[in-house]
Amino acid sequence: MSRYGNRPVDSVRWTPRRLNPPNPLWGSNGVAFGPDGRLYVAQFLAGQISAVDPATGDVEVVVPMDGPVQSPDDLAFGADGSMYIADLVPGRVWRRSPAGEYTLVSGDVANPNGITCVGDRLFVNEMKPDGRLMELIPQGGDPRVLTEGLALGNAMQLGPDGHLYYPHMMSGPNPLLTGQVWRIPPDGGVPEVVADDVHQPVAVRFDRGGVLHVLSRGPEGIVTRIDLHGDGSRTLVTSGVVGLDNAAFDAENRMLVSSYASGGVTEMHPDGRTREIVPRGLDGPYGVTVDLGGRVYAADHYRVASPEPSREGGATTLSLLHFSHGIVADGELLHLTSQFGQVQTYDPRDGTLRERAGGLRRPLGITVAPDGSLVVAESGAGRVVAVGEDDAIRVLADGLDRPADVAFDGEGRCYVSDEGAGAVLRIAADAPPTVVADGLDAPQGLAVLGEELFTVETGRRRLSAVSLVTGPRSDAEDLPVGAPPGVVPGAEPALFAQGMPGMARRFAGLAAGPDGTLLLSANGEGTVLKLTPVGRS
Repeated sequence: MSRYGNRPVDSVRWTPRRLNPPNPLWGSNGVAFGPDGRLYVAQFLAGQISAVDPATGDVEVVVPMDGPVQSPDDLAFGADGSMYIADLVPGRVWRRSPAGEYTLVSGDVANPNGITCVGDRLFVNEMKPDGRLMELIPQGGDPRVLTEGLALGNAMQLGPDGHLYYPHMMSGPNPLLTGQVWRIPPDGGVPEVVADDVHQPVAVRFDRGGVLHVLSRGPEGIVTRIDLHGDGSRTLVTSGVVGLDNAAFDAENRMLVSSYASGGVTEMHPDGRTREIVPRGLDGPYGVTVDLGGRVYAADHYRVASPEPSREGGATTLSLLHFSHGIVADGELLHLTSQFGQVQTYDPRDGTLRERAGGLRRPLGITVAPDGSLVVAESGAGRVVAVGEDDAIRVLADGLDRPADVAFDGEGRCYVSDEGAGAVLRIAADAPPTVVADGLDAPQGLAVLGEELFTVETGRRRLSAVSLVTGPRSDAEDLPVGAPPGVVPGAEPALFAQGMPGMARRFAGLAAGPDGTLLLSANGEGTVLKLTPVGRS
């Protein structure tokens, strides 16, 4: 079941093989049961909302990515069956009527995230430091602020005592200090802490018996059950679902959870056992790399993972390294970029992370130069830069349009794919860039095998081989990259929102394996494709 479709890759030169199963949901964030009994899933990274049949796991796109909603992170249903959507990055709240018509409820909420309905009333909070919790008036009128000072508000719900409960994802001056759940009367009043020392809270949900469930955003998949209105007992359950995001309880009190890190929908039993409703998998992937031992790593926006078909979810999470986009293996180390400005070095052996550079403008592809420096395509600045062992930054080329990826050939020459210019360029010190291939359509991932360059033309969904002698040619067609065929996404959400990370541009990475294969980030379906030359097993 692929969100991209079932069109096979067309190539006479390469045999494609998925290293992990497709991910039917392009991310899963806020979830809520609709009037029809289906579970509706907000998909932030996709910019769409899907409905899941909890009996069969079938997925239907209900709010498409080419509609008015850009980055839905949570949703709720009103008494009349209307769907209310928190559109995080542009700061909008939408109403979708039962007939499918969209109305803008508010465009003045900063980073709206947690959203809930109480009868005909609509409440939303802001995911930012010093955020607000407010009541919006769908029929028109000024919003009413219930409280301020939220430390990254998120998924909230009305409790059995008639109060609104919400988490503080961060609390206190130290951003690593987390662990509080608050409540406030929906008609206003003094907010109060009802639970402290809760593990990394991201969402609060009450089951049918009135027991509070607090989901953790960490790698263990922890849920803390607190019987606030009973004996006050607290139970900790570990599910193994990495990066829990939200939950909903059905009429039989079964708990269905989502994961921002790996998508999918999972039923979670009271003892922590899980049952797959919609398979989890890779949300991107973005960059991809392979080490000398043949292990593949994918930069998957919220984590670094290795695709493995035999594992539940199709991947092993190495670490929740948020906003991982470009990646390259270097011996036992991994070097990473984040489009929000960072270059980092991660050591999987001990989990240490070293910041190499910050404040760059949308750094994307990364590789290791022959001298050991890290060479980065700084897409937002139109530059290619090198980060030395001393972390000093040196500009190798500037004046480019939108550089996406970088690679070196066997002779130590550096190449860059320029997504904006539709070209692959060779760059050298103290010389203007040389065009190696042009007329390409949004080339991103770049790799070198022998005497050939390869790039992913995301506009045409094809792999192009660039001979350094004869020029480019198409090597594979119908790659599952980008939006599904026939879908034209709307305006790209902003990279930053209220000083918080917003939406990163998608990136189809490419890497050359030591065995002469190519690894492709098939971000249209959430897989890594291994392309092996035809005739070689």
